[in-house]
Amino acid sequence: MGSCSVNRKKVEMLEVGACKDGYEMGLLIGQRFSHLIRSRVATDLILRNQLRPFAHSPQSQSLLKLLFHNNKTKFPSYWDELLGTASGSGVPLLDILLINFRKEILAFIPKDGAKCANEDTPDDCSDVLVVTDSMAIAAHNEDANVALVGHTYLIKEILPNGHFFVGFTYAGELPSCAFGFNSHGLAFTLDSVPPAEDEIVAGGIGRNFISRDLLESTSLDDAMNRIRSSEVSVGHSYNLIETSTRRIFNVETASRKRISAYEVGETPFFHANMYLHLPINQVQDENSISRQKRAAILTKKSKGDILSLLGDMDDKTYPIYMTGPLLHTLCTVVIDLDEQTLSIIEGNPKDRDFSHVFSISPLKLP
Repeated sequence: MGSCSVNRKKVEMLEVGACKDGYEMGLLIGQRFSHLIRSRVATDLILRNQLRPFAHSPQSQSLLKLLFHNNKTKFPSYWDELLGTASGSGVPLLDILLINFRKEILAFIPKDGAKCANEDTPDDCSDVLVVTDSMAIAAHNEDANVALVGHTYLIKEILPNGHFFVGFTYAGELPSCAFGFNSHGLAFTLDSVPPAEDEIVAGGIGRNFISRDLLESTSLDDAMNRIRSSEVSVGHSYNLIETSTRRIFNVETASRKRISAYEVGETPFFHANMYLHLPINQVQDENSISRQKRAAILTKKSKGDILSLLGDMDDKTYPIYMTGPLLHTLCTVVIDLDEQTLSIIEGNPKDRDFSHVFSISPLKLP
């Protein structure tokens, strides 16, 4: 299969077929990528300096108990995947749980500015979405903290019914907190959004569990229903793409089951890490505001224009394409609904160095 490059390190792909249960799937993933999972937890400063100390403090116990119980109850199979991943990789289960519920836990950790300044960066991703008579494109920069550089892989799971999904996966986490697609012709990309503290609810369903569930959606409506059915702690933004209907939606969510769905049309839609259409109190993120302003003045008339936009580095403080020191663009994904392809790009998307092209046309099973 193909690969996505992260600082010259090829992202490996594992195909797992018709596992008897979630635990077996997690076990196979954990065994295959134990070196990456172990390396990730060893170098993740957010895990070491914030999540672990908080998890071992008395004030965390009620939050973690509620968070773990609610997610295990709603998604027992995905919970079992994490149990298997921990067992297969030899990484303590608590570490696996903490990195999967990172956003749901960090929101409740008392802030120490000096301690957090150099490590607790937001997940900054950028998307350009457009649907016209001549073009239907969803393009996405997958940006993450430096701890994730070189700690990603692709998972392809063949489901018992013959369908499959492919998810770009952070080491030790559920597929996929980034982007993925399945054999029903449904794809998605994800953007983190920062609700204000008064908009956050403890013990909700984790975003990683919801996006894992999306990988098994059978249609756009099914994906929407899966998002709506979960009471989340913090917000998230989903870009849902359906090849059979040639439609793209941006869906913004928040706690207390608040949701807003915007259908993308001829006007190119750029989404960074801020709410654009769901009314909510949110953290003012200068990085996102700068990228939104920069994207607004760049040309978006062709696929080439969109790739150039996602590769833009003119703003030295807050570039759209990130190369550190804290935030890195791990790779870029381009979903073309007319070609029915999902392509992963190595390096700056301006260079169009496609490392892999997947077909995302709906699979016709006998």
